[in-house]
Amino acid sequence: MTHSEALPQIAALDALDRAHLIHPVAPWRMHEARGPNILTGAQGIWLTDGRGHQLLDAFAGLWCVNVGYGQESVVQAAAEQMRKLPYATGYFHFSSEPAIRLADKLVQITPASLQHVYLTLGGSESIDAAVRFIVQYYNAIGKPGKKHFIALERGYHGSSSTGAGLTALPVFHRGFDLPLPTQHYIPSPNPYRAANPGDDQAIIDASVAALKAKVAELGADSVAAFFCEPIQGSGGVIVPPQGWLKAMREAARALDILFVVDEVITGFGRTGPMFACDAEGVDPDLMTVAKGLTSGYVPMGATLMSDKVYAAIADGAPKGAPIGHGATYSAHPVSAAVALEVLRLYEEGVLVNGQSVAPVFAQGLDDLMAHPLVGDSRHRGLLGALELVSNKASKAGFDAALDLPGRMAATSYRNGIVFRAFGDNILGFAPALTFTESDFGLMFERLKRTLDDVLAAPEVRAALKD
Repeated sequence: MTHSEALPQIAALDALDRAHLIHPVAPWRMHEARGPNILTGAQGIWLTDGRGHQLLDAFAGLWCVNVGYGQESVVQAAAEQMRKLPYATGYFHFSSEPAIRLADKLVQITPASLQHVYLTLGGSESIDAAVRFIVQYYNAIGKPGKKHFIALERGYHGSSSTGAGLTALPVFHRGFDLPLPTQHYIPSPNPYRAANPGDDQAIIDASVAALKAKVAELGADSVAAFFCEPIQGSGGVIVPPQGWLKAMREAARALDILFVVDEVITGFGRTGPMFACDAEGVDPDLMTVAKGLTSGYVPMGATLMSDKVYAAIADGAPKGAPIGHGATYSAHPVSAAVALEVLRLYEEGVLVNGQSVAPVFAQGLDDLMAHPLVGDSRHRGLLGALELVSNKASKAGFDAALDLPGRMAATSYRNGIVFRAFGDNILGFAPALTFTESDFGLMFERLKRTLDDVLAAPEVRAALKD
């Protein structure tokens, strides 16, 4: 079928989408009016929409397609498992080989403190499971008063009923009666917006002091855990100074609260090593992962925990009583088989490639600091952002009425490139770990063209302040 022949079908799908499909984190009525961008194919780093328009994906789907699209060995792993055992419950002591081998593999490659794995279907579920396990842990050890959770401003920990409260982005709270009274935040370690830009130790010290102050305010006997992303993703790709994660881990240990690292975005080579924790030798009490675990090919996540947490829960329950947490699709054998193959690809060249091209990615972002719209470039591994400002000296943003993010998204689509245009004028990038130097050349060519095209609008140029 040619693209022209497919257009009537695309138009029909467009109408059905507007009428029936609820999209995540979308303005529903606006979506009904504008309609979807229907994707029909993908290969390597390229997406194709229903009109045949080719898009270079500089965001790996949603920070997840780390091995690129169309990896045939991953498709085969899923197909073979579907033929052999398409489903196996984890209830009633049933198990499957892929799930068992994946749990073992995750224990091998994650920080040594993590010895037990609960398999989920994604990041939000992994966070929700972590919270439930933490509540169970403190009840089991006779500290039922420890029910308060601390996270970072601008943090993102999913959109479940509980996790969306740990998330510190207003859109996830509005109308949902969140955050809960037990959910609290400390300032984000944002070097670009820090009181003393360039003083890394001051940023680290301020975060440690803020955590200590918040625990003191709530009461040491009331605080259960501190949740953080090693690099804040949906909050605008906030990259803390090196040493920040280690310092926060040590502070949490001294305060006798559990330290939970959310590596849903940063895991599986996104920041260079297999996990961001590895760069600083951090050993969390719990870790959540998803996205790159299966490279987005099928849904799966995991909540990993230390033996200390596991043993307390296991031994704290009445003898023979089940721990009341579970889901139909936990440890799904097809997802586990896919994850095992994706992990093999990481270890047999994909991670090394991502590390080898990271300097090209970093240089490309840094070079765009010369553009009139760009105030900051930040990155680690293949995770990065540009922050757009109306005045480079004052770091002032743009009036929301200008809708700069909407302009960036629409213009980039026309120019054949996909990235994340956050609502506060930050552009996020998470290219597949399979990118080559020439891929980056094309990516930055299209990105610069997009910035130039947006700047060419008279109202945007008028908004710039000398």
